[in-house]
Amino acid sequence: MFMTIDELLKKAREIWGDDKLSIDEVLIRQGVTIGDLHRYARDKAEGMPVDEKELKKELGNVIFSTIRWCDDLGFSPSECIELGILSQQRYQERKNN
Repeated sequence: MFMTIDELLKKAREIWGDDKLSIDEVLIRQGVTIGDLHRYARDKAEGMPVDEKELKKELGNVIFSTIRWCDDLGFSPSECIELGILSQQRYQERKNN
């Protein structure tokens, strides 16, 4: 299944409605998702059984939720992604020169 960023945002609005979160509310929710990823990494590092499907789900949550959060804060998700790409490209260029 391939969906554009706009389609993903539309799907997110179908699920969550049109209420917008503040930056504080976004960061709290982002912390929960990142915490779930941390627990996965900790369990794996400690040799505990881990479920790769759970890791995939949490990575998907990061991607899918962030698209909605960009919109909640009044930003274009596409523009935010473009800026992130440029930032990573510049970082790599500085690192490699």
